[in-house]
Amino acid sequence: MPLSCQFGYCWIVVFWEYITVNDVLLRMSNIIKRFPGVLALDSAQLEVKAGEVHALLGENGAGKSTLIKVLGGIYRPESGEIEIAGKKVVIGNIHDARLNGVSIIHQELMTIPEMTIADNIFLGRLTTKKGFLDDKAMVKKAQQLLDEAGLELDANDKLGSLSIANQQMIEILRAISFGARIIVMDEPTSSLTDKEVEVLFQAIRKLKATGIGIIYISHRMSELYEISDRITVMRDGKYIGTVDTATSDRSQLISMMVGRELSSFYTKTPYVPDRKILEVEHLSDGKTVRDVSFDVCKGEILGFAGLIGAGRSETMKCLFGLSKRKSGKVLLDGKEITTKNPKSAMQQGIGLVPENRKAEGMYPQRDISFNTSIEMLPYFIKGIHVNKKKELEIVEKYTTKMRVKTPSLSQLISKLSGGNQQKVIISRWLATNPKVLILDEPTRGIDVGAKSEIYAIINELAKEGMSIVFISSELPELINMCDRIVVMNQGKVAGVLDGNFTQEAIMRLATKDIK
Repeated sequence: MPLSCQFGYCWIVVFWEYITVNDVLLRMSNIIKRFPGVLALDSAQLEVKAGEVHALLGENGAGKSTLIKVLGGIYRPESGEIEIAGKKVVIGNIHDARLNGVSIIHQELMTIPEMTIADNIFLGRLTTKKGFLDDKAMVKKAQQLLDEAGLELDANDKLGSLSIANQQMIEILRAISFGARIIVMDEPTSSLTDKEVEVLFQAIRKLKATGIGIIYISHRMSELYEISDRITVMRDGKYIGTVDTATSDRSQLISMMVGRELSSFYTKTPYVPDRKILEVEHLSDGKTVRDVSFDVCKGEILGFAGLIGAGRSETMKCLFGLSKRKSGKVLLDGKEITTKNPKSAMQQGIGLVPENRKAEGMYPQRDISFNTSIEMLPYFIKGIHVNKKKELEIVEKYTTKMRVKTPSLSQLISKLSGGNQQKVIISRWLATNPKVLILDEPTRGIDVGAKSEIYAIINELAKEGMSIVFISSELPELINMCDRIVVMNQGKVAGVLDGNFTQEAIMRLATKDIK
Protein backbone atom coordinates (compact mmCIF):
# COMPACT_ATOMS: atom_id res chain seq x y z
CA MET A 1 0.00 0.00 0.00
CA PRO A 2 1.37 3.50 -0.78
CA LEU A 3 2.89 5.28 2.20
CA SER A 4 0.42 8.14 1.92
CA CYS A 5 -2.52 5.74 2.39
CA GLN A 6 -0.88 4.16 5.41
CA PHE A 7 -0.61 7.59 7.01
CA GLY A 8 -4.13 8.72 6.27
CA TYR A 9 -3.42 10.85 3.19
CA CYS A 10 -5.30 8.79 0.59
CA TRP A 11 -6.70 11.93 -1.07
CA ILE A 12 -3.17 12.69 -2.28
CA VAL A 13 -2.92 9.25 -3.87
CA VAL A 14 -6.21 9.89 -5.71
CA PHE A 15 -4.77 13.19 -6.95
CA TRP A 16 -1.71 11.45 -8.37
CA GLU A 17 -3.12 8.11 -9.50
CA TYR A 18 -3.16 8.96 -13.22
CA ILE A 19 0.40 10.29 -13.30
CA THR A 20 2.97 7.90 -14.72
CA VAL A 21 6.71 8.16 -15.27
CA ASN A 22 7.63 10.71 -17.99
CA ASP A 23 4.27 12.49 -17.77
CA VAL A 24 4.63 16.21 -17.07
CA LEU A 25 4.28 16.55 -13.32
CA LEU A 26 4.99 20.27 -12.94
CA ARG A 27 4.77 23.15 -15.39
CA MET A 28 5.54 26.73 -14.33
CA SER A 29 4.91 29.28 -17.11
CA ASN A 30 5.62 33.02 -17.50
CA ILE A 31 6.35 33.55 -13.80
CA ILE A 32 7.01 37.20 -12.96
CA LYS A 33 8.18 38.31 -9.52
CA ARG A 34 9.30 41.80 -8.57
CA PHE A 35 11.03 43.16 -5.50
CA PRO A 36 11.61 46.89 -4.92
CA GLY A 37 13.83 48.00 -7.81
CA VAL A 38 14.48 44.43 -8.99
CA LEU A 39 12.78 42.18 -11.55
CA ALA A 40 13.72 38.88 -9.91
CA LEU A 41 11.81 36.62 -12.32
CA ASP A 42 11.16 37.67 -15.90
CA SER A 43 8.72 35.24 -17.55
CA ALA A 44 10.55 32.30 -15.98
CA GLN A 45 9.48 28.74 -16.70
CA LEU A 46 10.20 25.20 -15.56
CA GLU A 47 8.88 21.78 -16.57
CA VAL A 48 9.50 18.63 -14.52
CA LYS A 49 8.44 15.11 -15.48
CA ALA A 50 7.38 12.36 -13.10
CA GLY A 51 10.28 10.10 -12.20
CA GLU A 52 13.05 12.46 -13.29
CA VAL A 53 15.78 14.42 -11.55
CA HIS A 54 15.63 17.88 -13.08
CA ALA A 55 18.61 20.10 -12.29
CA LEU A 56 18.14 23.86 -11.98
CA LEU A 57 21.37 25.66 -12.84
CA GLY A 58 22.47 29.29 -12.86
CA GLU A 59 24.80 31.76 -11.24
CA ASN A 60 23.93 33.23 -7.86
CA GLY A 61 21.26 35.83 -8.52
CA ALA A 62 19.97 34.01 -11.61
CA GLY A 63 16.53 33.53 -10.02
CA LYS A 64 16.69 29.83 -9.05
CA SER A 65 15.85 30.35 -5.39
CA THR A 66 13.11 32.88 -6.16
CA LEU A 67 11.45 30.48 -8.60
CA ILE A 68 11.57 27.67 -6.04
CA LYS A 69 10.15 29.95 -3.33
CA VAL A 70 7.24 30.75 -5.65
CA LEU A 71 6.64 27.01 -6.09
CA GLY A 72 6.92 26.48 -2.32
CA GLY A 73 4.44 29.25 -1.46
CA ILE A 74 7.02 31.47 0.21
CA TYR A 75 6.63 34.19 -2.48
CA ARG A 76 3.52 35.08 -4.48
CA PRO A 77 4.25 36.03 -8.11
CA GLU A 78 2.70 39.02 -9.89
CA SER A 79 1.68 36.80 -12.77
CA GLY A 80 2.19 33.40 -14.34
CA GLU A 81 0.68 29.93 -14.09
CA ILE A 82 1.51 26.75 -12.19
CA GLU A 83 0.16 23.38 -13.31
CA ILE A 84 0.60 20.24 -11.24
CA ALA A 85 -0.44 16.94 -12.81
CA GLY A 86 -2.14 18.86 -15.61
CA LYS A 87 -4.30 20.99 -13.29
CA LYS A 88 -3.86 24.71 -12.70
CA VAL A 89 -3.21 25.44 -9.06
CA VAL A 90 -2.79 28.54 -6.93
CA ILE A 91 -0.02 28.30 -4.35
CA GLY A 92 -0.43 31.23 -2.01
CA ASN A 93 1.41 29.89 1.01
CA ILE A 94 3.46 26.96 2.31
CA HIS A 95 0.32 25.06 3.31
CA ASP A 96 -0.98 25.28 -0.27
CA ALA A 97 2.33 23.91 -1.56
CA ARG A 98 2.14 20.95 0.79
CA LEU A 99 -1.48 20.22 -0.16
CA ASN A 100 -0.34 20.13 -3.79
CA GLY A 101 2.44 17.65 -3.01
CA VAL A 102 5.40 20.07 -3.04
CA SER A 103 8.22 19.81 -0.50
CA ILE A 104 11.43 21.84 -0.32
CA ILE A 105 14.52 20.54 1.45
CA HIS A 106 16.54 23.68 2.05
CA GLN A 107 20.33 23.89 2.20
CA GLU A 108 19.96 24.89 5.85
CA LEU A 109 17.98 21.95 7.23
CA MET A 110 14.59 22.88 8.71
CA THR A 111 14.82 20.45 11.60
CA ILE A 112 15.08 20.61 15.40
CA PRO A 113 18.15 18.71 16.67
CA GLU A 114 16.87 18.48 20.25
CA MET A 115 13.73 16.58 19.18
CA THR A 116 13.49 12.91 18.23
CA ILE A 117 13.49 11.55 14.70
CA ALA A 118 9.76 10.76 15.01
CA ASP A 119 8.93 14.27 16.24
CA ASN A 120 10.86 15.82 13.36
CA ILE A 121 9.14 13.64 10.75
CA PHE A 122 5.71 14.70 12.01
CA LEU A 123 6.65 18.27 12.94
CA GLY A 124 3.65 20.57 12.45
CA ARG A 125 1.13 17.73 12.10
CA LEU A 126 1.52 15.71 15.28
CA THR A 127 -0.69 12.63 15.66
CA THR A 128 -3.34 12.85 18.37
CA LYS A 129 -5.77 10.40 19.94
CA LYS A 130 -8.84 11.67 21.78
CA GLY A 131 -7.26 15.10 21.97
CA PHE A 132 -3.95 13.87 23.38
CA LEU A 133 -0.58 13.51 21.67
CA ASP A 134 -0.18 9.92 20.44
CA ASP A 135 3.60 9.43 20.77
CA LYS A 136 3.35 5.67 20.35
CA ALA A 137 1.60 5.93 16.97
CA MET A 138 4.09 8.51 15.68
CA VAL A 139 7.09 6.44 16.74
CA LYS A 140 5.57 3.35 15.10
CA LYS A 141 4.90 5.18 11.83
CA ALA A 142 8.32 6.85 11.85
CA GLN A 143 10.07 3.55 12.51
CA GLN A 144 8.20 1.98 9.60
CA LEU A 145 9.45 4.77 7.32
CA LEU A 146 13.01 4.31 8.57
CA ASP A 147 12.89 0.55 8.02
CA GLU A 148 11.43 0.88 4.51
CA ALA A 149 14.20 3.35 3.63
CA GLY A 150 16.85 0.91 4.89
CA LEU A 151 18.04 3.29 7.62
CA GLU A 152 19.28 1.47 10.72
CA LEU A 153 18.06 4.16 13.10
CA ASP A 154 15.74 4.26 16.09
CA ALA A 155 12.79 6.65 15.76
CA ASN A 156 13.36 7.66 19.40
CA ASP A 157 16.92 8.88 18.72
CA LYS A 158 17.57 12.61 18.99
CA LEU A 159 18.00 14.09 15.52
CA GLY A 160 21.09 16.04 16.63
CA SER A 161 22.95 12.77 17.22
CA LEU A 162 22.79 11.91 13.50
CA SER A 163 25.20 12.79 10.72
CA ILE A 164 24.19 15.60 8.34
CA ALA A 165 23.54 12.96 5.67
CA ASN A 166 21.08 11.10 7.90
CA GLN A 167 19.42 14.35 8.95
CA GLN A 168 18.80 15.01 5.25
CA MET A 169 17.33 11.53 4.91
CA ILE A 170 14.90 12.37 7.73
CA GLU A 171 13.84 15.50 5.79
CA ILE A 172 13.18 13.27 2.76
CA LEU A 173 11.13 10.83 4.86
CA ARG A 174 9.19 13.76 6.27
CA ALA A 175 8.31 14.84 2.72
CA ILE A 176 7.31 11.30 1.74
CA SER A 177 5.15 10.92 4.86
CA PHE A 178 2.75 13.67 3.75
CA GLY A 179 2.61 12.48 0.15
CA ALA A 180 5.04 14.84 -1.61
CA ARG A 181 5.51 14.04 -5.29
CA ILE A 182 7.67 17.09 -6.15
CA ILE A 183 10.73 17.37 -3.93
CA VAL A 184 13.19 20.25 -4.25
CA MET A 185 16.74 19.68 -3.00
CA ASP A 186 18.76 22.89 -2.63
CA GLU A 187 22.54 22.27 -2.56
CA PRO A 188 21.97 18.95 -0.71
CA THR A 189 25.61 17.80 -0.81
CA SER A 190 27.32 21.00 0.37
CA SER A 191 28.15 19.50 3.80
CA LEU A 192 28.47 15.82 2.86
CA THR A 193 31.45 13.51 2.41
CA ASP A 194 31.82 11.50 -0.81
CA LYS A 195 30.39 8.38 0.87
CA GLU A 196 27.41 10.34 2.21
CA VAL A 197 26.79 11.79 -1.26
CA GLU A 198 26.52 8.28 -2.67
CA VAL A 199 24.00 7.34 0.04
CA LEU A 200 21.94 10.40 -0.88
CA PHE A 201 22.11 9.54 -4.59
CA GLN A 202 20.87 6.02 -3.87
CA ALA A 203 17.90 7.50 -2.03
CA ILE A 204 17.20 9.87 -4.95
CA ARG A 205 17.22 6.95 -7.41
CA LYS A 206 14.68 5.12 -5.24
CA LEU A 207 12.45 8.20 -5.22
CA LYS A 208 12.69 8.42 -9.02
CA ALA A 209 11.53 4.82 -9.33
CA THR A 210 8.29 5.71 -7.49
CA GLY A 211 7.49 8.51 -9.96
CA ILE A 212 8.49 11.38 -7.68
CA GLY A 213 9.92 14.40 -9.51
CA ILE A 214 13.11 15.85 -8.03
CA ILE A 215 14.27 19.43 -8.63
CA TYR A 216 17.99 19.42 -7.86
CA ILE A 217 19.92 22.66 -7.34
CA SER A 218 23.73 22.49 -7.23
CA HIS A 219 26.83 24.34 -8.41
CA ARG A 220 28.72 21.05 -8.74
CA MET A 221 28.42 20.10 -12.39
CA SER A 222 30.01 16.70 -11.84
CA GLU A 223 27.04 15.84 -9.61
CA LEU A 224 24.54 16.98 -12.21
CA TYR A 225 26.04 14.64 -14.80
CA GLU A 226 25.84 11.77 -12.33
CA ILE A 227 22.31 12.22 -10.98
CA SER A 228 20.18 14.42 -13.29
CA ASP A 229 18.15 13.60 -16.40
CA ARG A 230 17.62 17.14 -17.67
CA ILE A 231 19.05 20.56 -16.82
CA THR A 232 17.26 23.92 -17.00
CA VAL A 233 19.50 26.99 -17.03
CA MET A 234 18.43 30.41 -15.74
CA ARG A 235 20.17 33.78 -16.09
CA ASP A 236 19.10 37.21 -14.81
CA GLY A 237 15.71 35.87 -13.76
CA LYS A 238 14.98 34.46 -17.22
CA TYR A 239 14.60 30.98 -18.63
CA ILE A 240 17.53 30.31 -20.97
CA GLY A 241 16.92 26.70 -22.00
CA THR A 242 16.57 23.05 -21.05
CA VAL A 243 18.96 20.33 -22.21
CA ASP A 244 19.21 16.58 -21.82
CA THR A 245 22.07 15.91 -19.42
CA ALA A 246 23.40 12.98 -21.46
CA THR A 247 23.87 15.07 -24.61
CA SER A 248 25.10 18.33 -23.02
CA ASP A 249 28.63 19.32 -22.10
CA ARG A 250 30.17 21.57 -19.46
CA SER A 251 31.23 24.35 -21.85
CA GLN A 252 27.70 24.56 -23.29
CA LEU A 253 26.18 24.89 -19.81
CA ILE A 254 28.70 27.51 -18.73
CA SER A 255 28.01 29.53 -21.87
CA MET A 256 24.26 29.37 -21.16
CA MET A 257 24.82 30.43 -17.55
CA VAL A 258 27.05 33.44 -18.16
CA GLY A 259 25.82 34.50 -21.59
CA ARG A 260 29.18 34.27 -23.27
CA GLU A 261 31.86 31.77 -24.16
CA LEU A 262 34.44 31.35 -21.43
CA SER A 263 37.48 31.09 -23.65
CA SER A 264 39.68 31.08 -20.57
CA PHE A 265 37.83 29.81 -17.52
CA TYR A 266 41.09 29.58 -15.59
CA THR A 267 43.40 32.61 -15.65
CA LYS A 268 47.04 31.68 -15.08
CA THR A 269 50.22 33.58 -15.92
CA PRO A 270 53.39 31.47 -16.32
CA TYR A 271 55.36 31.55 -13.08
CA VAL A 272 58.98 32.68 -12.96
CA PRO A 273 60.74 30.99 -9.98
CA ASP A 274 61.75 33.40 -7.21
CA ARG A 275 63.14 33.27 -3.67
CA LYS A 276 61.50 31.31 -0.86
CA ILE A 277 59.14 33.33 1.32
CA LEU A 278 57.68 30.70 3.65
CA GLU A 279 59.44 27.54 4.88
CA VAL A 280 57.63 25.06 7.10
CA GLU A 281 59.77 22.31 8.63
CA HIS A 282 58.49 19.19 10.44
CA LEU A 283 55.25 20.81 11.62
CA SER A 284 53.11 18.67 13.97
CA ASP A 285 50.14 19.32 16.22
CA GLY A 286 50.31 15.94 17.98
CA LYS A 287 46.98 14.92 16.45
CA THR A 288 46.19 15.26 12.74
CA VAL A 289 49.28 17.09 11.47
CA ARG A 290 52.27 14.74 11.37
CA ASP A 291 55.73 16.02 10.42
CA VAL A 292 54.67 18.30 7.54
CA SER A 293 57.33 20.20 5.56
CA PHE A 294 56.88 22.47 2.53
CA ASP A 295 57.95 25.86 1.17
CA VAL A 296 56.36 28.65 -0.87
CA CYS A 297 58.20 31.08 -3.13
CA LYS A 298 57.45 34.73 -3.84
CA GLY A 299 54.60 35.04 -6.34
CA GLU A 300 53.96 31.29 -6.38
CA ILE A 301 50.58 29.56 -6.17
CA LEU A 302 51.19 26.39 -4.16
CA GLY A 303 48.32 23.92 -4.22
CA PHE A 304 47.34 21.47 -1.50
CA ALA A 305 45.45 18.32 -2.52
CA GLY A 306 44.26 15.31 -0.56
CA LEU A 307 41.19 13.34 0.40
CA ILE A 308 38.88 14.37 3.26
CA GLY A 309 40.75 13.88 6.54
CA ALA A 310 44.19 14.17 4.92
CA GLY A 311 45.08 17.09 7.20
CA ARG A 312 45.28 19.98 4.73
CA SER A 313 43.09 22.44 6.65
CA GLU A 314 44.49 21.27 9.98
CA THR A 315 48.02 21.99 8.77
CA MET A 316 47.09 25.56 7.86
CA LYS A 317 45.25 26.11 11.16
CA CYS A 318 48.35 24.94 13.02
CA LEU A 319 50.55 27.23 10.92
CA PHE A 320 48.18 30.15 11.51
CA GLY A 321 48.00 29.65 15.29
CA LEU A 322 44.42 28.38 15.42
CA SER A 323 45.66 25.12 16.93
CA LYS A 324 48.71 24.48 19.09
CA ARG A 325 51.97 23.54 17.42
CA LYS A 326 53.66 20.60 19.17
CA SER A 327 56.85 20.62 17.11
CA GLY A 328 58.45 22.04 13.99
CA LYS A 329 59.46 25.52 12.93
CA VAL A 330 58.28 28.20 10.51
CA LEU A 331 60.52 30.63 8.64
CA LEU A 332 59.26 33.77 6.91
CA ASP A 333 61.77 35.59 4.70
CA GLY A 334 64.47 33.37 6.20
CA LYS A 335 63.69 34.31 9.82
CA GLU A 336 62.05 31.92 12.26
CA ILE A 337 58.68 33.13 13.50
CA THR A 338 56.30 31.98 16.22
CA THR A 339 52.57 31.98 15.45
CA LYS A 340 50.98 31.39 18.84
CA ASN A 341 47.61 32.76 17.68
CA PRO A 342 45.99 34.25 14.57
CA LYS A 343 46.83 37.80 15.63
CA SER A 344 50.56 37.04 15.77
CA ALA A 345 50.37 35.21 12.42
CA MET A 346 48.65 38.19 10.83
CA GLN A 347 51.13 40.67 12.31
CA GLN A 348 53.99 38.66 10.81
CA GLY A 349 52.48 38.58 7.33
CA ILE A 350 50.22 35.51 7.04
CA GLY A 351 46.51 35.62 6.19
CA LEU A 352 43.97 32.79 6.17
CA VAL A 353 40.63 32.65 4.36
CA PRO A 354 38.94 29.71 6.14
CA GLU A 355 37.22 26.72 4.57
CA ASN A 356 33.77 27.43 6.05
CA ARG A 357 33.06 31.08 5.34
CA LYS A 358 29.66 31.07 7.08
CA ALA A 359 30.83 29.48 10.34
CA GLU A 360 34.40 30.79 10.52
CA GLY A 361 34.75 33.79 8.21
CA MET A 362 31.61 35.94 8.29
CA TYR A 363 29.87 38.26 10.68
CA PRO A 364 26.48 37.66 9.01
CA GLN A 365 24.56 40.41 10.82
CA ARG A 366 27.17 43.08 10.04
CA ASP A 367 27.68 45.01 6.85
CA ILE A 368 30.35 44.79 4.15
CA SER A 369 32.39 47.61 5.69
CA PHE A 370 32.62 45.87 9.05
CA ASN A 371 33.44 42.49 7.50
CA THR A 372 36.18 44.03 5.36
CA SER A 373 37.82 46.23 7.98
CA ILE A 374 37.51 44.15 11.17
CA GLU A 375 41.15 43.00 11.16
CA MET A 376 42.35 46.59 10.61
CA LEU A 377 40.63 48.26 13.58
CA PRO A 378 43.89 49.54 15.19
CA TYR A 379 44.64 51.54 12.04
CA PHE A 380 41.56 53.77 12.21
CA ILE A 381 40.48 53.64 15.87
CA LYS A 382 42.30 55.79 18.41
CA GLY A 383 40.77 55.57 21.86
CA ILE A 384 37.06 56.26 21.36
CA HIS A 385 37.59 58.08 18.05
CA VAL A 386 36.89 56.27 14.79
CA ASN A 387 38.50 57.66 11.66
CA LYS A 388 35.64 56.90 9.28
CA LYS A 389 37.48 58.40 6.33
CA LYS A 390 40.42 56.03 6.74
CA GLU A 391 38.09 53.07 7.26
CA LEU A 392 36.17 53.93 4.08
CA GLU A 393 39.42 54.24 2.12
CA ILE A 394 40.47 50.74 3.21
CA VAL A 395 37.08 49.21 2.47
CA GLU A 396 36.71 50.88 -0.93
CA LYS A 397 40.25 50.00 -1.99
CA TYR A 398 39.97 46.27 -1.36
CA THR A 399 36.32 45.70 -2.27
CA THR A 400 37.10 47.44 -5.57
CA LYS A 401 40.20 45.29 -6.03
CA MET A 402 38.11 42.17 -5.40
CA ARG A 403 35.30 43.43 -7.66
CA VAL A 404 32.61 42.97 -5.00
CA LYS A 405 29.16 43.52 -6.53
CA THR A 406 26.89 45.37 -4.11
CA PRO A 407 24.53 48.36 -4.19
CA SER A 408 26.09 49.71 -0.99
CA LEU A 409 28.94 49.03 1.42
CA SER A 410 26.36 49.19 4.20
CA GLN A 411 24.65 46.09 2.79
CA LEU A 412 24.58 43.09 5.18
CA ILE A 413 27.13 40.52 4.01
CA SER A 414 24.51 37.80 4.50
CA LYS A 415 22.45 39.42 1.72
CA LEU A 416 25.21 38.94 -0.85
CA SER A 417 25.66 35.95 -3.15
CA GLY A 418 28.12 33.27 -2.05
CA GLY A 419 30.73 34.51 -4.52
CA ASN A 420 30.53 38.09 -3.28
CA GLN A 421 30.65 36.97 0.35
CA GLN A 422 33.88 35.14 -0.44
CA LYS A 423 35.29 38.22 -2.17
CA VAL A 424 34.57 40.33 0.93
CA ILE A 425 36.39 37.85 3.18
CA ILE A 426 39.39 37.79 0.82
CA SER A 427 39.26 41.63 0.83
CA ARG A 428 39.57 41.58 4.63
CA TRP A 429 42.82 39.64 4.48
CA LEU A 430 44.22 41.63 1.57
CA ALA A 431 43.77 44.73 3.72
CA THR A 432 46.31 43.27 6.18
CA ASN A 433 48.89 43.26 3.33
CA PRO A 434 50.03 39.65 3.83
CA LYS A 435 53.17 38.15 2.34
CA VAL A 436 51.48 34.74 2.31
CA LEU A 437 47.74 34.31 1.78
CA ILE A 438 46.21 30.90 2.57
CA LEU A 439 42.98 30.20 0.66
CA ASP A 440 41.13 27.15 1.99
CA GLU A 441 38.49 25.99 -0.54
CA PRO A 442 37.99 29.56 -1.85
CA THR A 443 35.50 28.58 -4.58
CA ARG A 444 33.33 26.15 -2.62
CA GLY A 445 29.61 26.77 -3.02
CA ILE A 446 29.89 29.60 -5.57
CA ASP A 447 28.78 29.72 -9.18
CA VAL A 448 31.03 29.33 -12.23
CA GLY A 449 31.08 33.02 -13.09
CA ALA A 450 32.26 33.96 -9.59
CA LYS A 451 34.79 31.12 -9.70
CA SER A 452 36.30 32.48 -12.89
CA GLU A 453 36.55 35.95 -11.31
CA ILE A 454 38.27 34.58 -8.21
CA TYR A 455 40.74 32.62 -10.35
CA ALA A 456 41.60 35.85 -12.18
CA ILE A 457 42.05 37.72 -8.89
CA ILE A 458 44.28 34.96 -7.45
CA ASN A 459 46.40 35.18 -10.59
CA GLU A 460 46.67 38.99 -10.25
CA LEU A 461 47.76 38.70 -6.61
CA ALA A 462 50.49 36.20 -7.55
CA LYS A 463 51.68 38.46 -10.40
CA GLU A 464 51.98 41.29 -7.85
CA GLY A 465 54.32 39.08 -5.79
CA MET A 466 51.98 37.69 -3.15
CA SER A 467 52.56 34.03 -2.26
CA ILE A 468 49.37 31.95 -2.34
CA VAL A 469 48.64 28.64 -0.62
CA PHE A 470 45.60 27.19 -2.40
CA ILE A 471 43.70 24.28 -0.79
CA SER A 472 41.03 22.69 -2.94
CA SER A 473 39.09 19.45 -3.31
CA GLU A 474 38.49 20.25 -6.99
CA LEU A 475 41.45 18.75 -8.85
CA PRO A 476 40.82 20.65 -12.13
CA GLU A 477 41.27 24.01 -10.42
CA LEU A 478 44.46 22.89 -8.68
CA ILE A 479 45.85 21.55 -11.96
CA ASN A 480 44.99 24.71 -13.89
CA MET A 481 45.88 27.32 -11.25
CA CYS A 482 48.90 26.04 -9.32
CA ASP A 483 52.64 26.10 -9.98
CA ARG A 484 53.30 23.13 -7.66
CA ILE A 485 50.96 20.82 -5.77
CA VAL A 486 51.59 19.31 -2.32
CA VAL A 487 49.60 16.11 -1.88
CA MET A 488 48.71 15.16 1.69
CA ASN A 489 47.70 11.77 3.02
CA GLN A 490 46.94 10.79 6.63
CA GLY A 491 48.40 14.01 8.03
CA LYS A 492 51.68 13.79 6.10
CA VAL A 493 53.08 15.06 2.82
CA ALA A 494 52.81 12.15 0.39
CA GLY A 495 54.63 14.00 -2.38
CA VAL A 496 55.10 17.29 -4.22
CA LEU A 497 54.25 17.56 -7.93
CA ASP A 498 56.13 20.15 -9.97
CA GLY A 499 54.38 20.84 -13.28
CA ASN A 500 52.70 18.45 -15.74
CA PHE A 501 50.02 17.57 -13.20
CA THR A 502 47.41 14.89 -13.81
CA GLN A 503 44.46 13.82 -11.69
CA GLU A 504 45.82 10.28 -11.77
CA ALA A 505 49.19 11.37 -10.34
CA ILE A 506 47.50 13.34 -7.56
CA MET A 507 45.18 10.45 -6.65
CA ARG A 508 48.03 7.94 -6.58
CA LEU A 509 49.74 10.01 -3.89
CA ALA A 510 46.48 10.79 -2.07
CA THR A 511 45.60 7.11 -1.70
CA LYS A 512 48.96 5.39 -1.19
CA ASP A 513 49.85 3.78 2.13
CA ILE A 514 51.70 6.14 4.50
CA LYS A 515 53.70 4.86 7.44
